Amino acid sequence: MTEQPWPALFEKTLRTYLTPLPSGEPISPDLSLTDHGVDSMAAVSLLLDLEQAFGVTVPDYMLTENMFATPAGLWTVIGSLVAQSPAE
Repeated sequence: MTEQPWPALFEKTLRTYLTPLPSGEPISPDLSLTDHGVDSMAAVSLLLDLEQAFGVTVPDYMLTENMFATPAGLWTVIGSLVAQSPAE
């Protein structure tokens, strides 16, 4: 099994928003989020959940259409903020 490019917490949080995706199906980095149930309202909720889960805040200038296009785009932003956060 191939390791995902993100932690399990990211996938668990994201999966709750991918309603048409069967529970056992892996999440591909290039999966279209809009094609799998993430509309603008869900994107806002997902972002808030990820910010809370990872203890980060996404600045407005990072909020782009590409960020919400795929899991890889979303993790690129969240992961970069996690990497910049001071260790607790």
